[in-house]
Amino acid sequence: MSTETNKSLVRRFYQAVDQGDTSVVETIFAPEWVNIDPAIPPLHGLDGARALIGLLKTGFPDFQSQIDLIAAEGDRVAVRASHTGAHDGLFLGIPATGKRVAITATGIYTLKEGKLIENRVIFDAYGLLQQLGMAP
Repeated sequence: MSTETNKSLVRRFYQAVDQGDTSVVETIFAPEWVNIDPAIPPLHGLDGARALIGLLKTGFPDFQSQIDLIAAEGDRVAVRASHTGAHDGLFLGIPATGKRVAITATGIYTLKEGKLIENRVIFDAYGLLQQLGMAP
């Protein structure tokens, strides 16, 4: 696949998350997909992809992403993104606070045969906890 095609697929992933659309999981994620993010529990496979989308949309029903930077080389796509949303549902065991948050995240996505096989993501978890009033 071309780097432009790979970037397009990653953009589709962000759109699916923003829309809470799990109907596209089979077209975006490979069955062997894995999410590597030290701030959330391990997720893998198509059910894990559905769980990731659900986790974000449950905790932040109006979750929105803005891709600030996207670059690709070979089978990898790197993204720097900004995310916003109101914490109106349970997220990682934290009950809804109603607070609006804005965080940044960096992800490196690996693709194989036109589907995501790995998300390696670091997001500003401490900044999120601060905004939710859970950390100083």
